[in-house]
Amino acid sequence: MSATGPATPRDAPTEPLALDALTEWVGVPSVSSDPERAEDVRRSAHWLADRLRRSGLPRAAVWETDGLPAVYGCLPAADPDAPVLLVYSHHDVHAADASEWRVTAPFSPLRRDGRLYGRGASDAKGQIMAHLGAVRAHLANRPAPAVTVRYLIEGEEEIGSVHLADLLSEHADELSADVVMVSDTMLWSLREPTVCTTVRGSVTASLTVRGAERDLHSGAVSGAAADAALELGRLLCLLTDDSRRITLPGFYDAVAAPGPELRASLDSLPFDLPGWLAETGTFRADGEEGFTAPERLWTRPAVEVARLTAGRTDAPSLGLIPAEAGADLLLRLVPHQRADEVADQLRAWLAGHRRPGFGYELEISSTISDPYRTPERHPALAALTRAVGRAYGSPARPIGNGGAAPAAQLARACDAPVLFFGTGLPGDGWHGPDESAGIEALRLGVRALAAFLEELPSGLR
Repeated sequence: MSATGPATPRDAPTEPLALDALTEWVGVPSVSSDPERAEDVRRSAHWLADRLRRSGLPRAAVWETDGLPAVYGCLPAADPDAPVLLVYSHHDVHAADASEWRVTAPFSPLRRDGRLYGRGASDAKGQIMAHLGAVRAHLANRPAPAVTVRYLIEGEEEIGSVHLADLLSEHADELSADVVMVSDTMLWSLREPTVCTTVRGSVTASLTVRGAERDLHSGAVSGAAADAALELGRLLCLLTDDSRRITLPGFYDAVAAPGPELRASLDSLPFDLPGWLAETGTFRADGEEGFTAPERLWTRPAVEVARLTAGRTDAPSLGLIPAEAGADLLLRLVPHQRADEVADQLRAWLAGHRRPGFGYELEISSTISDPYRTPERHPALAALTRAVGRAYGSPARPIGNGGAAPAAQLARACDAPVLFFGTGLPGDGWHGPDESAGIEALRLGVRALAAFLEELPSGLR
């Protein structure tokens, strides 16, 4: 752990959202999956620690791990008995292929038409800056915040938060909190204020099929030799049935129906399918039969094939039958499923579909995560719902989040409920080319989070 630096005088009290600073930070290529970018991830961590000090935090530090560094900050309330809010997010970003970007290069941030383009602008550097802007707005007319705010901004979220458990254990006292807020989620739209109340869990796995000792010449063995790619395709087709239900044994035994408030919200949520398709770049809405797209996103489990590999990709196939084929699988889980149980179900499923003459290997990632649902009646959730309604000018309704987050892990480690608030939108292009953040979404996020800092104490006393 690095030593805590001295507090730096706050920036001049301009607009709470420090857009110039965010633009500078987005230009730091903090790609955690690329070993050659490790120093850039460290540079990003030190940039953020300095920014925390410039925002008035008396404590800001870079926490080293056995991998890539996290950032910690603390802004104490004047009242030592005030509630403690721990904000979790991440400063590392997903890898980017510059050849696919059209508006600007991934780490050459550009503001255009009310948006900031660049990798990490929305996921999740923009969300972190919205929190800092909220603190600036909250402190405009008071010497100290109404709650103690602590920050844990990790540098390995995009590679599975491999050292998050170590951080939570080693720094348990500094990370203790009454409420945790995860800011790595999306809004529904700027016209329909929403509060995320549930995130899905995840199990990632690599499935490899081998049919020969080496690639085989098709002209010599075609029609008689094992084809690893076809065998893998057979298995992938068996993962779901004709109604797109997942076929793992016992998979749906723990799938729980959404709570009444979330169900009512889904029933009343305006959903424009053509608009959603256009915004996300999806050709068609697909998935488990009998459910709407929002229900599939937020209340139902899913399985995806994230990557397929077989044969030569660096040269023409040359009439070869590949000896090996592989697929990266991603299972999305919902309350009350458990990631370790689903991993066992996947192993049992493969065991039931093996065929003689092929080799099979299933590797489950160590960074599986459980789903999480915020307690529906918790007063902190009510405070956040009021704050979002104040910021957007109309009542906020609950939704879910289609992706995963380490919320269950944080809830267990801190023994505290987890809330969710993000400034991302479905069309922001997370993990894809031309990622961008809507500047108006960031500003509304600042307003909502500042209101939440005011609302939270009354809800927890």
